[in-house]
Amino acid sequence: MTLFAAKRKVPLAWRMQPGTLDEFVGQEHLLAPGRILRRAIEEDTVVSLILYGPPGTGKTALAHIIARRTQSEFIPLNAVTSGVTEIRKAVSTADAASLAGRTSILFVDEIHRFNKVQQDALLPEVEAGRLTLIGASTENPFFALVPPLASRSMIFQFRALSAEEIRRILRRALSDSERGLGKQSTQVADDALDLIASFCAGDARKALNALELSVQAAGGLRGTVTRDMVAEAFQKNSVYYSEDDHYDVISAFIKSMRGSDPNATVYWLARMIESGEDPRFIARRIMICAAEDVGNADPQALVLSAAASRVAYEVGMPEARIPLAQAALYVATAPKSNSVIVAIDEALEDIRGGRVQAVPAHLRDAHYPGAKRLGAGEGYRYPHDFDGHYVDQIYLEEARQFYHPSGEGFEKYIAERLKRRPTT
Repeated sequence: MTLFAAKRKVPLAWRMQPGTLDEFVGQEHLLAPGRILRRAIEEDTVVSLILYGPPGTGKTALAHIIARRTQSEFIPLNAVTSGVTEIRKAVSTADAASLAGRTSILFVDEIHRFNKVQQDALLPEVEAGRLTLIGASTENPFFALVPPLASRSMIFQFRALSAEEIRRILRRALSDSERGLGKQSTQVADDALDLIASFCAGDARKALNALELSVQAAGGLRGTVTRDMVAEAFQKNSVYYSEDDHYDVISAFIKSMRGSDPNATVYWLARMIESGEDPRFIARRIMICAAEDVGNADPQALVLSAAASRVAYEVGMPEARIPLAQAALYVATAPKSNSVIVAIDEALEDIRGGRVQAVPAHLRDAHYPGAKRLGAGEGYRYPHDFDGHYVDQIYLEEARQFYHPSGEGFEKYIAERLKRRPTT
């Protein structure tokens, strides 16, 4: 049996897990030299951690690295298949390791799947320091975990890997003759690597699995991996989606929503979904468009977009396509106004240009001792004491108009209400 044949029993993605911090790719905002998490690992001062973010971004790999670096007993649990009984067994293992002079790391994958009882069972052990908890989650721990457990852990957010980081991981797998596929044995076309990097949506595990399947499709170590083989490995149509396509398609999507074309909007949305674009990235663009291009012409556009983003995050693909489409089509068909972005940008331009106004005396905080002696708040008129809950008074020493509501949608009523305000 050849070395490669023996190692094929262990998936490539598992074999290529980084063994050290220097091998780790991505999460530079957390693990670059000098960052707090890296320092804690290097100085062996790691406390309980919650690592959350998209799948395939290195959460499990980092837990293994921490255990090796700190020479700790590594105790893995999966929250999907484990309960209180397994937690107690893990604690017993940690106690045994402690008697042998070793610290223990309890790694809980998908920790957000633990219910309240299971999470509460961890609390005494974490508080007592009998073990160090490292939880991995694809859900925001501030929503998914009970507050006592979240408050006793340092929480770090992982980000989806960039296309270039995915390429680095793939090239390492191709060049590593011990754990990977061997530098001289397999040829992979550049556009095939690009396609893997695009399709995997920042998920290194998915990328390595696709590479391994593609190599097998190429006939083993001496074949050539083509773009079509990659598309087949992902079980998708051969929709080429390079980095240029990424920016061009999202631009077309935004401009179609802004231009009120629902058919083009849903087409470009489908193109991004089929090409493996991160649904959270799509959701962010819809929310931005709702605020920038619809604004107060239809305030519900932003509300619906934010709700759709949350629902898409909760349900995941493929169902996430439905709330994303609902929000995108709502934004596309809503009345349009850019008065909100114009207003805030004009106000920022004033301030950045040195036009910084003092706060009028009657608007200043009057709640601290001695404020009245300085004239703070004197002369302020409380709007709710007047008809229509409005009174004409100075709010800027130098009058400026930044907000110009359009005549579209709800902003038409805003403009009319502003015009009806009484003046003194």
